[in-house]
Amino acid sequence: MRYLIERQLGRTHCALCDITHGAVREKRGWREARERLGLPFEAVHLDERSPAEREASDGRTPCVLAHSADGVHVLLDRAALERCEGDPDKLVTALQRALPEGRVGAS
Repeated sequence: MRYLIERQLGRTHCALCDITHGAVREKRGWREARERLGLPFEAVHLDERSPAEREASDGRTPCVLAHSADGVHVLLDRAALERCEGDPDKLVTALQRALPEGRVGAS
């Protein structure tokens, strides 16, 4: 709740939240883009990260993490999320470029 208030007052900023959420709730454009991913995508707040997620992302948030057989890795960093300019479709494009085998949007 504190984050929402500070965001509305312009005191805090999260590039990933700008992509996924409007003033109060999840953006319809993000829901549609997420459905096109064809991959699981779960938003995890800082206090909800697993130990492996915390280790991979500490000091590097916001970011998009990928879970693989060899661990958890940063797939998109803060700069990549900023380049999306709050646009869910740009996030899908960034994910397409970052993932091996072009797996995004395959469904």
